[in-house]
Amino acid sequence: MGRFEHQRHKPPAALERPRELIVACAPMRSNINLSRIVRAASCSGVTKVIACGTAKVIDKIARDGADAIAVDVHRTLPPVLKQLKRDGYQLVGLEQTTNSQNLHRFGFERRTALVIGNERTGLDEELLSHLDQVVEIPVYGLPYSYNVATAAAMALYEYCRQFPAG
Repeated sequence: MGRFEHQRHKPPAALERPRELIVACAPMRSNINLSRIVRAASCSGVTKVIACGTAKVIDKIARDGADAIAVDVHRTLPPVLKQLKRDGYQLVGLEQTTNSQNLHRFGFERRTALVIGNERTGLDEELLSHLDQVVEIPVYGLPYSYNVATAAAMALYEYCRQFPAG
């Protein structure tokens, strides 16, 4: 058998165009989860994350993502969502609802704001009322949902799968 050489941590693939994806997070209970979301967003080529409340990115967890991505902190999310809508973004929430669509079958628009809820309470009724679409990730065991940072990473990956060149 032939011998293979592997290079660890090869440089990121270049995008043909900038990603038109923004991640908007409701107030998180844990800055650890927020920092993991920032890291996943940065790996996905996202350039902007919106956070709310007393958000603080932990550099040690976000690693290089903390330097590569703009994190804008706002008091609350509804005014931000209204502005994103005016700017032409499709607002897609990540939440389990009676009308949410399966992430595996959902087609993102290129210009999307992915809205992530709180770890415990998810997206409340007020935030849901601003959204154009809601997607959920199927769960096949207990507990009934994935950790917020894990779910955000899965949704980011699906968006990137649909738009691999940016």
